[in-house]
Formats: sequence, structure tokens, C-alpha cells
Amino acid sequence: MRTKLFILIVSFVILAPFASLAQKGFNIKVTVKGVAKDSICYLANYYGDKQYLLDSAKVGADGSVTFKADTLLPGGLYLFVLPGRNYFEMVVDKEQRFIMETDTADLVANMKVQGSKDNQVFYDYLRFIGSISKRAEAYRAEYDKAKEGSAEREAAEQKLRNLNTEVVENKTEFLKNNPDAFMSKVFLVTKEIEIPEAPKNPDGSTDSTFAYRYYKEHFFDNIDMKDERLIRTPVFHQKIEQYINKLTPQTPDSIIVSADRLVSLTRPNKEMFKYIVWWITNHYETSNIMGFDAVFVHMAEKYYTKDQAYWVDSTTLYKIQERVKILKPILIGKKLRNLVLKDTAGVYRSMYDIKKPYTLIYIWDPDCGHCKKATPRLKVLYDHAKKYGFEIYAIDNEAEHEKWLQFIREHNLNWINVADMDFRDNFRYEFDIHSTPQMFLLDAEKKIIAKKIDVETLSNILADKFNNPELKLEPEKKDGAEQH
Repeated sequence: MRTKLFILIVSFVILAPFASLAQKGFNIKVTVKGVAKDSICYLANYYGDKQYLLDSAKVGADGSVTFKADTLLPGGLYLFVLPGRNYFEMVVDKEQRFIMETDTADLVANMKVQGSKDNQVFYDYLRFIGSISKRAEAYRAEYDKAKEGSAEREAAEQKLRNLNTEVVENKTEFLKNNPDAFMSKVFLVTKEIEIPEAPKNPDGSTDSTFAYRYYKEHFFDNIDMKDERLIRTPVFHQKIEQYINKLTPQTPDSIIVSADRLVSLTRPNKEMFKYIVWWITNHYETSNIMGFDAVFVHMAEKYYTKDQAYWVDSTTLYKIQERVKILKPILIGKKLRNLVLKDTAGVYRSMYDIKKPYTLIYIWDPDCGHCKKATPRLKVLYDHAKKYGFEIYAIDNEAEHEKWLQFIREHNLNWINVADMDFRDNFRYEFDIHSTPQMFLLDAEKKIIAKKIDVETLSNILADKFNNPELKLEPEKKDGAEQH
């Protein structure tokens, strides 16, 4: 059974089989006053930044729902989902046979737990946070009502600061009193790193980058990267994304260094290793940012091997490695292999014979709608930029000879026009051409400096390379529609 609340990923089997965990099994009975008999409720769990449906059951005549099996659930935070998608969380760890009772009037405040100390202390904490939230709302109202600079506003602000201190102290006390509780591990994930004062340089100055470097270096100090239960919480993935997307400079080389560090922190826990490797690899395989495919290639080459990627079958592993074979030769910085194709006169033209600072490989099709719009704009840019040392090696992708020649004549395409009429060249596969138009901008050595860009982006690059802002094209108008 499916519900729109959950996003199910089918590309990788990331929910570990429960059979291997078989002991006494789990038995979770939940009664929620206010839910109608025969209503459908769901048991779900977090996994990274997604939620997964595990089971569904009808509310019985006594108002209760029971989820049970002969196997144990992997530890983590789970969700009991009510009709209408309202839900509450529960801790599932060592104690997997327990009872929870509550009321739709206030799921947290009315929660009663039997047989699970983890959930008892969890809901004690949630009730505390609920009381803090109500007080904070009242203090914020006082703050907003008071005049700026008044004693009343200062008093309200101080009350809010005191509340924050109270929360910190409560968490500290919780960690002290419940050192072995799973929720203590969860709280530690959200605990911020305390940054010491920057040391002085010999000349008495301070390093302005110290705080950033220290924070990044110690970012995972409070997180047990070998505890796979954390994957099944809503907070762990946020830290991974923050480290990769916010704390790491957004260049492929820097991301690769951070990715390798993350993976190293997970060993030898196989489930944590699997999640980190899978998420980073998938994230950068599907990235639309130019050059980030280098991260995918690195991750696939280094970690998607038979002895490491145990969760991937041989067929999928083969496909991943084949994808790497295609992308690796066309990464930014790689020298594009030579192309020797026939021009409109039937003469072979070598791309390597072009002796210009910049060459654009333009793969297009005269029947392609996007090409019909892009090619005339590219022609305008070419006429302005060719005198600075810019050439275009334009390849007809579909090789319909008469349509190709007609389009060239009608638009006066005076760059190098070539085609692979007999489909003897494998550039379509080697250059990963699934749609047109496609562009590869090369330097004088025929190394790729930009790829899969549009004409406007190309004009910005050339304007920078040739130090001539006049080469920049105006954004293309979308016939009254918004640009995306």
C-alpha cells in the first residue's frame, strides 16, 4: 500500500532486510482516542532525508492498532501516521514490545507509554519543549508589543534568552542522566561545536579563517558516524548536507576531499558506509552543475567495487562502471579526442587542425526546436567573437543531408560545418549526447573548459576570456513566459 506522504526510492535497496535481525520480534500497540474504528494507520521510518512506509493496519474495535512481526526493526526514529497524515514519532531500539496511548486533542501532551523507557524520556522531553514553545510565543508577543529601545522590550528579550539557556541546560541534564539512551545520540547530532578563541600570529594578528577551519575540522566531533541508527532520524542527513554543500567549497576537488573524509569516518559500519557512498554518488550523478560529474566519477571508481558496494548487484555495478567510462574522458580539464568528419563539400576536416585559442564543438540538428532558436543566436556571437580567436566545429547530429545544407544556407553559417552521414563515428555515445544542442568549449590544447552550456553562458565565458564585455548576449526572451 502506498501513500503520497512517502517518497519511495527504488533505484537502490537501502532498507536492510529485517530477517537477519530476528530475535523475539517487535510488537507495538498504539491506541489513539479520537480515531475512528476501521481507519487505516501506518508505521513508517526515517531514512536519510526520506520517509518510508513499512506497514499499514486498521484501527480495531477497541480503538487500538498493533504492528508486529517475528523480526526486530532496525533502531531509529519511527512514525505512527494517523488518517489525514498527522503523525507522532516513537523511538525503536532495544525495547520493541511496548504500548503507547494518546489523544488526537494533543498527541504529545496526552502520550502515555508502557514498556519503553526510551519513549518515556523522549516524551518527557517533548512535553518540556512544548511548554517552552508556549512561553516563547508569549514573550515574543510582549517583545513585538513593546516600543523599540524600551525597558519592556529589553525585559522580553531577556526572557527569551533565559528560555534558550533553559533548553540548553535541560539537554545537558538529559545527556548526563541518560548517557546510553538513543535520544542522547540524536541530541549530540544537533549540538553545535564550540569554537575557541583564535590563536595569535607571531605579529599579533589573528587568522580570520580559524573559526571556519576549526568548525569544519571538528564538525563531526559529537556525532557517532559508526552508529547506523542515526540514519533513521530526521537530523543526520541535514548534517551531511551542511558539511558537503555549505562548509565545503563548491569545486569538484574540494567536494571529493570532503566526501572521502566522510566515508572514512563511517568505517567499519557497513550501513553508514553504504548510505554516505550512495547519497554522495547519486547526488552528483544527477547534478546539473557543470563539472560536478567529476565527483560521481571519483565515487564510482573508488567505492563501487565488488568488494565494497555489497548492496549493488552485478548488473547495476556494470552499468555504473560503464557510465564512468563515458564520463571520465569528457570531464572538465580532459583533452577531447580528435574528430575528423566531412564538411559540406565532402572534404574531411580535422578538429585538431583548428589553431585558435578557443574552439566550440557544437552538436546540433536542423529539425531540433531548441537548435532552431540557439543556432541563430550562436551565429550572432560567432560573428563578433571569431576575430579574437574563436572557431566553431559544428556537427550535424542526425545527418539528414538536404535539411542540413538548407539550414546552413538560410542562416549563413560560416563556421566549420561537418556531419557524420554514415554514422561511422561514435561521438554520440562517447560525448554522452542524448539531446541537442550540446556544446563543448575547448582551449588551444583542445582541453574541455566548459560543456553542456547554452549560448548565453558561452557568451559570458568568451566575454571574460577575451576581456570584452560587448560579447555578452542579452538574455533570450521567452515570448512573455517566465525564464527558468
